[in-house]
Amino acid sequence: MRWQPDPTFYPSPRMAMEAPAEKLAYVAMLNPTGKNGDAMGIVDVDEASKSYGRMVGRVDMPNAGDELHHFGWNACSSCLGPYSPHPHMERRYLVVPGLRSSRIHILDTKPDPRSPELVKVIEPETVMSRTGYSRPHTVHCGPEGIYMNALGSPSGDGPGGVFVLDGETFDVRGPWEMDRGPQYRAEPRRTARVRDQFALRGGGRTILPGWHQGLDDEGRHGSRDRRDARRSEILPAL
Repeated sequence: MRWQPDPTFYPSPRMAMEAPAEKLAYVAMLNPTGKNGDAMGIVDVDEASKSYGRMVGRVDMPNAGDELHHFGWNACSSCLGPYSPHPHMERRYLVVPGLRSSRIHILDTKPDPRSPELVKVIEPETVMSRTGYSRPHTVHCGPEGIYMNALGSPSGDGPGGVFVLDGETFDVRGPWEMDRGPQYRAEPRRTARVRDQFALRGGGRTILPGWHQGLDDEGRHGSRDRRDARRSEILPAL
Protein backbone atom coordinates (compact mmCIF):
# COMPACT_ATOMS: atom_id res chain seq x y z
CA MET A 1 0.00 0.00 0.00
CA ARG A 2 1.26 3.48 -0.85
CA TRP A 3 1.67 6.05 1.94
CA GLN A 4 1.21 8.97 -0.45
CA PRO A 5 -0.85 9.39 -3.62
CA ASP A 6 0.42 8.01 -6.90
CA PRO A 7 2.43 10.81 -8.60
CA THR A 8 0.36 10.34 -11.77
CA PHE A 9 -2.83 11.40 -9.92
CA TYR A 10 -3.60 15.11 -10.38
CA PRO A 11 -6.15 17.35 -8.63
CA SER A 12 -6.99 19.14 -11.89
CA PRO A 13 -6.78 18.61 -15.68
CA ARG A 14 -4.43 21.58 -15.96
CA MET A 15 -1.92 19.96 -13.62
CA ALA A 16 -2.14 16.74 -15.62
CA MET A 17 -1.43 18.62 -18.84
CA GLU A 18 1.66 20.19 -17.27
CA ALA A 19 3.03 16.83 -16.11
CA PRO A 20 5.86 14.96 -17.89
CA ALA A 21 4.82 13.12 -21.05
CA GLU A 22 4.36 9.35 -21.07
CA LYS A 23 7.37 7.35 -22.28
CA LEU A 24 5.51 4.19 -23.28
CA ALA A 25 2.22 3.65 -25.09
CA TYR A 26 0.13 0.49 -24.90
CA VAL A 27 -1.64 -0.48 -28.13
CA ALA A 28 -4.20 -3.22 -28.78
CA MET A 29 -3.28 -5.43 -31.73
CA LEU A 30 -6.06 -7.56 -33.23
CA ASN A 31 -5.60 -10.85 -35.02
CA PRO A 32 -7.80 -10.51 -38.12
CA THR A 33 -8.01 -14.26 -38.72
CA GLY A 34 -9.48 -15.03 -35.30
CA LYS A 35 -7.41 -18.23 -35.23
CA ASN A 36 -4.85 -16.96 -32.73
CA GLY A 37 -4.96 -14.58 -29.79
CA ASP A 38 -4.78 -10.80 -29.95
CA ALA A 39 -1.87 -8.97 -28.34
CA MET A 40 -0.92 -5.81 -26.51
CA GLY A 41 1.97 -3.93 -28.09
CA ILE A 42 4.26 -1.60 -26.14
CA VAL A 43 5.58 1.37 -28.14
CA ASP A 44 8.45 3.66 -27.12
CA VAL A 45 7.17 7.26 -27.28
CA ASP A 46 10.13 8.88 -25.54
CA GLU A 47 11.54 11.32 -28.10
CA ALA A 48 14.97 11.12 -26.47
CA SER A 49 15.11 7.33 -26.84
CA LYS A 50 16.99 5.50 -29.60
CA SER A 51 13.99 3.19 -30.00
CA TYR A 52 11.50 6.07 -30.29
CA GLY A 53 8.48 5.11 -32.37
CA ARG A 54 9.25 1.41 -32.29
CA MET A 55 7.47 -1.47 -30.62
CA VAL A 56 9.65 -2.56 -27.69
CA GLY A 57 7.42 -5.19 -26.12
CA ARG A 58 4.44 -7.45 -26.69
CA VAL A 59 2.05 -9.53 -24.61
CA ASP A 60 0.09 -12.26 -26.39
CA MET A 61 -3.38 -13.10 -25.14
CA PRO A 62 -3.97 -16.79 -24.38
CA ASN A 63 -7.28 -17.16 -26.24
CA ALA A 64 -8.42 -16.53 -29.80
CA GLY A 65 -11.33 -14.31 -30.76
CA ASP A 66 -11.23 -11.67 -28.00
CA GLU A 67 -11.18 -8.48 -30.12
CA LEU A 68 -9.47 -6.31 -27.51
CA HIS A 69 -11.24 -2.99 -27.09
CA HIS A 70 -11.15 0.26 -25.05
CA PHE A 71 -8.81 -0.74 -22.21
CA GLY A 72 -7.81 1.45 -19.28
CA TRP A 73 -6.00 1.74 -15.96
CA ASN A 74 -7.17 0.31 -12.67
CA ALA A 75 -6.71 3.69 -10.94
CA CYS A 76 -6.45 7.36 -11.87
CA SER A 77 -6.99 10.87 -10.51
CA SER A 78 -10.60 10.05 -9.62
CA CYS A 79 -9.17 8.13 -6.63
CA LEU A 80 -8.65 11.58 -5.08
CA GLY A 81 -12.41 12.27 -5.28
CA PRO A 82 -13.78 14.02 -2.20
CA TYR A 83 -16.69 11.67 -1.47
CA SER A 84 -14.89 8.36 -1.91
CA PRO A 85 -11.13 8.94 -1.69
CA HIS A 86 -8.64 6.13 -2.27
CA PRO A 87 -5.29 7.95 -2.36
CA HIS A 88 -3.37 4.73 -1.62
CA MET A 89 -4.27 3.26 -5.03
CA GLU A 90 -1.56 2.85 -7.66
CA ARG A 91 -1.86 3.23 -11.43
CA ARG A 92 -0.33 -0.12 -12.20
CA TYR A 93 -2.72 -2.54 -13.89
CA LEU A 94 -4.23 -2.39 -17.37
CA VAL A 95 -7.79 -3.70 -17.58
CA VAL A 96 -8.27 -5.04 -21.11
CA PRO A 97 -11.72 -6.24 -22.24
CA GLY A 98 -12.46 -8.48 -25.20
CA LEU A 99 -15.50 -7.08 -26.98
CA ARG A 100 -16.28 -10.23 -28.93
CA SER A 101 -15.45 -12.80 -26.25
CA SER A 102 -16.65 -10.87 -23.13
CA ARG A 103 -13.37 -11.88 -21.49
CA ILE A 104 -11.39 -9.39 -19.33
CA HIS A 105 -7.58 -9.45 -18.96
CA ILE A 106 -5.56 -7.83 -16.16
CA LEU A 107 -1.97 -6.85 -17.03
CA ASP A 108 0.55 -5.83 -14.37
CA THR A 109 2.89 -3.17 -15.78
CA LYS A 110 4.93 -2.47 -12.63
CA PRO A 111 7.64 -5.17 -12.64
CA ASP A 112 8.61 -4.29 -16.24
CA PRO A 113 6.50 -1.69 -18.10
CA ARG A 114 7.93 -2.95 -21.41
CA SER A 115 6.85 -6.52 -20.67
CA PRO A 116 3.59 -6.50 -18.67
CA GLU A 117 2.53 -9.73 -17.00
CA LEU A 118 -0.92 -11.23 -17.52
CA VAL A 119 -1.92 -11.82 -13.89
CA LYS A 120 -5.64 -12.52 -14.18
CA VAL A 121 -8.25 -13.49 -16.76
CA ILE A 122 -11.93 -13.00 -15.95
CA GLU A 123 -13.83 -15.50 -18.08
CA PRO A 124 -17.02 -14.49 -19.91
CA GLU A 125 -19.15 -16.86 -17.84
CA THR A 126 -18.16 -14.96 -14.70
CA VAL A 127 -18.87 -11.57 -16.26
CA MET A 128 -22.29 -12.64 -17.51
CA SER A 129 -23.43 -14.49 -14.40
CA ARG A 130 -22.45 -11.69 -11.99
CA THR A 131 -23.55 -8.69 -14.05
CA GLY A 132 -26.24 -9.80 -16.50
CA TYR A 133 -24.23 -8.14 -19.28
CA SER A 134 -21.90 -9.15 -22.11
CA ARG A 135 -19.60 -7.43 -24.63
CA PRO A 136 -17.50 -5.23 -22.28
CA HIS A 137 -16.60 -2.13 -24.26
CA THR A 138 -14.85 0.62 -22.22
CA VAL A 139 -12.92 0.82 -18.93
CA HIS A 140 -13.03 3.86 -16.65
CA CYS A 141 -11.33 4.02 -13.26
CA GLY A 142 -13.47 5.55 -10.52
CA PRO A 143 -13.32 6.54 -6.87
CA GLU A 144 -14.94 3.33 -5.59
CA GLY A 145 -14.02 0.81 -8.26
CA ILE A 146 -13.47 0.21 -11.96
CA TYR A 147 -16.49 1.00 -14.12
CA MET A 148 -16.99 -1.02 -17.28
CA ASN A 149 -19.75 -0.51 -19.79
CA ALA A 150 -21.23 -3.40 -21.74
CA LEU A 151 -23.10 -3.45 -25.03
CA GLY A 152 -25.55 -6.25 -24.41
CA SER A 153 -27.08 -9.01 -22.34
CA PRO A 154 -25.63 -12.55 -22.10
CA SER A 155 -27.69 -13.55 -25.15
CA GLY A 156 -25.96 -10.86 -27.20
CA ASP A 157 -29.08 -8.72 -27.45
CA GLY A 158 -29.73 -5.46 -25.58
CA PRO A 159 -29.89 -3.69 -23.36
CA GLY A 160 -26.37 -3.13 -22.16
CA GLY A 161 -25.27 -1.31 -19.05
CA VAL A 162 -22.50 -0.55 -16.58
CA PHE A 163 -20.89 -2.93 -14.10
CA VAL A 164 -18.13 -2.56 -11.51
CA LEU A 165 -14.89 -4.40 -10.75
CA ASP A 166 -13.14 -4.17 -7.41
CA GLY A 167 -10.18 -1.84 -7.95
CA GLU A 168 -7.77 -3.99 -5.93
CA THR A 169 -8.85 -7.61 -6.36
CA PHE A 170 -10.56 -7.22 -9.77
CA ASP A 171 -13.48 -9.30 -8.58
CA VAL A 172 -16.69 -8.63 -10.48
CA ARG A 173 -18.97 -6.83 -8.03
CA GLY A 174 -22.04 -6.73 -10.26
CA PRO A 175 -24.18 -4.22 -12.15
CA TRP A 176 -23.79 -0.60 -11.07
CA GLU A 177 -26.90 1.10 -12.40
CA MET A 178 -30.62 0.82 -11.86
CA ASP A 179 -31.37 1.39 -15.56
CA ARG A 180 -29.30 0.39 -18.57
CA GLY A 181 -27.38 1.78 -21.54
CA PRO A 182 -23.94 1.05 -22.98
CA GLN A 183 -21.76 4.17 -23.42
CA TYR A 184 -20.25 5.84 -20.39
CA ARG A 185 -18.30 8.85 -19.11
CA ALA A 186 -17.52 9.94 -15.56
CA GLU A 187 -17.37 13.35 -13.86
CA PRO A 188 -16.18 12.39 -10.33
CA ARG A 189 -15.89 15.93 -8.95
CA ARG A 190 -19.53 16.54 -9.87
CA THR A 191 -20.60 13.04 -8.78
CA ALA A 192 -22.05 12.51 -12.25
CA ARG A 193 -21.83 9.82 -14.88
CA VAL A 194 -22.76 10.62 -18.49
CA ARG A 195 -24.08 7.82 -20.66
CA ASP A 196 -24.72 7.73 -24.42
CA GLN A 197 -27.07 4.94 -25.39
CA PHE A 198 -25.66 4.07 -28.79
CA ALA A 199 -26.81 0.71 -30.17
CA LEU A 200 -29.18 0.27 -27.23
CA ARG A 201 -31.61 -1.73 -29.34
CA GLY A 202 -29.93 -4.91 -30.47
CA GLY A 203 -27.02 -4.64 -28.05
CA GLY A 204 -23.72 -6.33 -28.87
CA ARG A 205 -25.28 -8.36 -31.65
CA THR A 206 -25.96 -5.11 -33.52
CA ILE A 207 -22.39 -3.80 -33.25
CA LEU A 208 -20.25 -6.90 -33.86
CA PRO A 209 -20.84 -7.16 -37.65
CA GLY A 210 -19.64 -3.55 -38.00
CA TRP A 211 -21.16 -0.08 -38.21
CA HIS A 212 -23.35 0.93 -41.14
CA GLN A 213 -25.53 3.96 -41.93
CA GLY A 214 -28.70 2.00 -41.29
CA LEU A 215 -27.95 1.99 -37.55
CA ASP A 216 -28.33 5.76 -37.51
CA ASP A 217 -31.35 5.67 -39.81
CA GLU A 218 -33.07 3.23 -37.47
CA GLY A 219 -32.48 5.50 -34.46
CA ARG A 220 -30.08 3.18 -32.65
CA HIS A 221 -27.64 5.99 -31.82
CA GLY A 222 -27.76 9.26 -29.97
CA SER A 223 -29.93 9.06 -26.85
CA ARG A 224 -28.15 9.96 -23.63
CA ASP A 225 -28.62 10.63 -19.96
CA ARG A 226 -26.80 11.61 -16.78
CA ARG A 227 -26.75 9.81 -13.46
CA ASP A 228 -26.06 10.64 -9.87
CA ALA A 229 -22.93 8.63 -9.01
CA ARG A 230 -23.94 7.98 -5.42
CA ARG A 231 -27.45 6.72 -6.07
CA SER A 232 -27.19 5.43 -9.68
CA GLU A 233 -30.29 7.49 -10.43
CA ILE A 234 -31.13 9.20 -13.70
CA LEU A 235 -30.74 12.99 -13.87
CA PRO A 236 -32.26 15.21 -16.59
CA ALA A 237 -30.79 14.40 -19.99
CA LEU A 238 -28.43 16.83 -21.67
